[in-house]
Amino acid sequence: MGLTPKEYDAMTEEERKAYDEAARKKEAEEQAALPYRWKQTLTDVDVSIDLPKDILRKDLIVVLKRDSLKVAIRGQDPIIDGKFHKLIKADESAWTLISQNNSDKKELNINLEKFNGTEWWKCVIEGHAEVDTTKITPENSKLSDLDGETRGMVEKMMYDQRAQAAGKPTSDEVKKAEALEKFKKMHPELDFSNAKMG
Repeated sequence: MGLTPKEYDAMTEEERKAYDEAARKKEAEEQAALPYRWKQTLTDVDVSIDLPKDILRKDLIVVLKRDSLKVAIRGQDPIIDGKFHKLIKADESAWTLISQNNSDKKELNINLEKFNGTEWWKCVIEGHAEVDTTKITPENSKLSDLDGETRGMVEKMMYDQRAQAAGKPTSDEVKKAEALEKFKKMHPELDFSNAKMG
């Protein structure tokens, strides 16, 4: 299913729509096959796991480390055991076991505070099914609701994320290139043929 940004851009509107729909369906199937459900904001990730109704807190093993997560019912194979996609703030992350009304299940909810609260995760655990982060629409998608500084930061992040996905330079890389061009014009006597950006 992986197309390059150039191949995707060359598609007609109808082809893109069909491709996006097929990709969404495949992603939904892969996510449904995971032993947990998850959602995220820029600052945190929430993981939910359905458990039998008779499970008590003392029956669970939940180990939250800055780079990994292990969840198991004592005496059974782990439900989750692996490295996070990105680091978390373990001291600010927590879990709760909730009884669901009129249900034969309980739900384990794990709130993970992202270490870097300015990026989307493509998966919770490395090697697990991934989501297309370029297609994420934040729940609070009204940029006008944000204060000026936050709005500017979010718009820059969105621009940079789209640019990287399309193989184009980020806003910082564009600024560096513009600064170099300006410097070249100010100093035509200098040779920039071996200048490297980085």
